[in-house]
Amino acid sequence: MTTVFNHPSELLDKVGAELGQSDWLRIEQSRIDQFAEATGDHQWIHVDPVRAASGPFGACIAHGYLSLALVNLFLPQIVEVRGIAMGVNYGCDRVRFPNVVKAGARVRGSASLVGAEAVKGGVQATIRVSVEIEGEDRPGCVVDTISRYYPA
Repeated sequence: MTTVFNHPSELLDKVGAELGQSDWLRIEQSRIDQFAEATGDHQWIHVDPVRAASGPFGACIAHGYLSLALVNLFLPQIVEVRGIAMGVNYGCDRVRFPNVVKAGARVRGSASLVGAEAVKGGVQATIRVSVEIEGEDRPGCVVDTISRYYPA
């Protein structure tokens, strides 16, 4: 279920709140291959299932930056800020990749609001997103996303 804020100012009172989780998404080898093609990163641990099977992870793994890029897919499933003229990605802090995401694994985003402050013309929110891996204790990616929301 999506957490809804009817106005950006509502974020200011919710720092520390758990925002919820996205739907699960299976990371198919085809998605990893497409990311490799888009970025030019064709390292064998990502795109060669035969070689990767005997490698350090026992299978192909998703690029760390693919796990990070999926945050853009997960965030709108987790949080919606209404009453805005515009929302913009302002940046990220503290990107970490504590675990590998193997091809075929299911992942989802889990988010919490770790900061919010008034900025000129709007509200800046820092949302920590963990890319959880089904059946694993450690996430594949943890990132503090920074967004700015400008009221309508």
